[in-house]
Formats: sequence, structure tokens, C-alpha cells
Amino acid sequence: MLNPIDTEAVIRDGGAVGRFPGEIHEGVAWWLGACFVALTSAARLAVSSDGQPVTAEFFRRLCNGAVNARHHACKVTAISGITEEAFLAFARLQQPLAGAYLTTAPGTDGGDIVRIRLYGADGRLIQEDTGLALIRRMIAEDRVPIPVSDSARGTIEHFSPTALETAQ
Repeated sequence: MLNPIDTEAVIRDGGAVGRFPGEIHEGVAWWLGACFVALTSAARLAVSSDGQPVTAEFFRRLCNGAVNARHHACKVTAISGITEEAFLAFARLQQPLAGAYLTTAPGTDGGDIVRIRLYGADGRLIQEDTGLALIRRMIAEDRVPIPVSDSARGTIEHFSPTALETAQ
């Protein structure tokens, strides 16, 4: 692993959470996207974020990890700049649709707290027994799925927050 993390401390609470910079880095988002798609064999994934500047690179990396997960050719619907509630409402209308929501909040020590939540196709936050423990293990053991060939790579379709309103 090129830039290791404390997987027990970071991969928790339905995804990943940590102080940035320090406990978590942007590569974690790529790892989560790739591992989540490989674990669930998701053909589709909705990825959304709060649109904050710090969140932007995490968002981009998660999307790229998801489309590069082995041979799954996952189609990612990417929407930045919406609330988690709006994201969940969209995902419920599209079920079954797995998803990820990313947010950043100010930390107490001058850094930021980045949180990535992973939702199963049933709309529920993943738990230890529904995939989180396996994702943590894949990352800890450096078994993150490697990028695929161009022919098996998925796609990312970006939508604006206003386009989301018309999709509902």
C-alpha cells in the first residue's frame, strides 16, 4: 500500500471517516469505490457530495475507483452539491441502486473531517456484517481491485443538482 491508513480507525460508521489531512487521504475514496463495486458487483452506483472544495477530490477519486473495479463496468451517476437527504430521496426512487455520499465538516484542530457513507442497493447504510468488514480487510491486506482494461471500464455520468430535481 503506497499511502497506508489505520483501517480500524478510518473504515467505520458505514464507510470511512477521518481528519484531513492526517487520518484519511483522497486515495481512500478510490479504494472504497473499487472495493464496494467489486464486493457488491454493482452495475450502477450513485455518488454524491456536499460540493465543498475539500470533498471534490475525494468525490472524483471514488467515482474513478468505482468505474475501474475489475470487469464490472459500473455506471456511476455523479451529482455534486446536494444534501444527503436529497441524495437518499433520489436513490430511493431508483432502487435497487447502491450509493455513496461524501461530506466535509470543520474539525476541532484546524483540519477537516471527511466522511464517506456507503449505501447498499436496499438504501441502507452498510454495516460490519453487510460488507464494511470485508472492505476494511481488502484495504488492510492491500487487495484493492486493480484498474481494468478500457473495454471493461465503467462510465461516469455527471448531473447538476438542478437536473436531480427533474429526475425525481
